[in-house]
Amino acid sequence: MVEQSAWMQRVAEDPDHSSWYVERFRSMAAAGKDLAGEARLVDAMVGRGSRILDAGCGPGRVGAELARLGHDVVGVDVDPVLIAAAAEDHPGPRWIVEDLAELDLGAHGIPEPFDAIVCAGNVMTFLAPSTRAEVLRRLRGHVHEEGRVVIGFGVGRDYEFSEFLSDAGQAGLEPDLLLSTWDLRPWLPDSSFLVAVLRPC
Repeated sequence: MVEQSAWMQRVAEDPDHSSWYVERFRSMAAAGKDLAGEARLVDAMVGRGSRILDAGCGPGRVGAELARLGHDVVGVDVDPVLIAAAAEDHPGPRWIVEDLAELDLGAHGIPEPFDAIVCAGNVMTFLAPSTRAEVLRRLRGHVHEEGRVVIGFGVGRDYEFSEFLSDAGQAGLEPDLLLSTWDLRPWLPDSSFLVAVLRPC
């Protein structure tokens, strides 16, 4: 067993947290908020009909948009409430309950590597610190040699960008492009958010 993620620790403390999170995004979608920025970036990087893994997919907003754009999407999240909401609201992609620190999609009958992996929504900072390097290693093991892993998260969440990039390097991933937003603004040393486009090395 791996150390429990910070997300699931929060759920254990507040059993209604996951349902609140689902309703939050349902409300934003109903209000017409733009929830597809991450998906647009990933879509621009890959060919039509690509295989994409939404790692830490939550209730499925990013993976659902990528599926709508014609990609073959698998979404994985540790929280069964979020996966149930994804399956209910966004039929089409395959939604799987699994801890990213134990990610093994071959065991689910999905042995082929992905053309791209997206990890949005500050997922990396909701992991147990002891599992971060292992998650990156497992993501590296699920991406095609010519593929990309795109990860975004903000500062002030107990995971320094420099530490993350070091962990990524040890996992076999190196920066292809560093951005400060999902809409392609350049990353600077004082940026408060990082979108790292990583390639296998």
